[in-house]
Amino acid sequence: MISGAEAHRIGKALESVHSWASEIIVVLNQEVSDDTDSIAAGYGAKVYREPWKGHIAQKNSAAEKASQPWILGLDADEVVSDPLREEFFRTLSDAKLTSTFSGFDFPRLSFFQGRWIRHGDWYPDRQLRLWKRGAAVWGGINPHDRLILNGKKGRLHANLLHYTGESIDKMISKIAPYSDGFIENFRQSGKAPSVLDLGFRPFYRFFRAYILRLGFLDGWQGYFIASTNAYSAAVRYSKTFAHPDSSGNQ
Repeated sequence: MISGAEAHRIGKALESVHSWASEIIVVLNQEVSDDTDSIAAGYGAKVYREPWKGHIAQKNSAAEKASQPWILGLDADEVVSDPLREEFFRTLSDAKLTSTFSGFDFPRLSFFQGRWIRHGDWYPDRQLRLWKRGAAVWGGINPHDRLILNGKKGRLHANLLHYTGESIDKMISKIAPYSDGFIENFRQSGKAPSVLDLGFRPFYRFFRAYILRLGFLDGWQGYFIASTNAYSAAVRYSKTFAHPDSSGNQ
């Protein structure tokens, strides 16, 4: 686990693993002073303070410190459910599965504004978080890290619980800064911005999340998530026109 100032919620995450994990490693941002370190240590975690290097480098630093044959990556706002823990035990005790697969993904169920979100673009939101030591590294473009697996991926079925704890204002405030990673990736791909992308993709993102993926079953929260995803797409593709590409064209 990597962590910033998470004293208000890291305990719940660690509570869900401390009784059965062989070791717990927390790489904590160097400047944190809100007792996150003492709370983590109280659950038996080995705490390492390091300067912030970005999500990808920080997560790789945590993984490099692991000594066990299998690693579980967890965020401070996530909880391993009892069914998922039991599925971990069944899976990792099966020699055939552990010799066939180098990593496993599983669905993540998010709690947002008083409701579990079970449809739309937020579910099943499969996360590749359990992997054989040495068989994967964190990659992607900050802050959107992803685990790059060298080997075959298996699938688990129980939910990882995600307590977002985010307000509507906070979600909206992330759209502009988080779009920077998309722009960088777009530039690296060498693609040219398309008016069709700008005109179609935001509409499709809403339609997919709210209609095709049944987001309307998640009440007003489902509508807000679908609308926010559409707006986020509009911002990202608008910025591909607003900023020059790698060749210097608008």
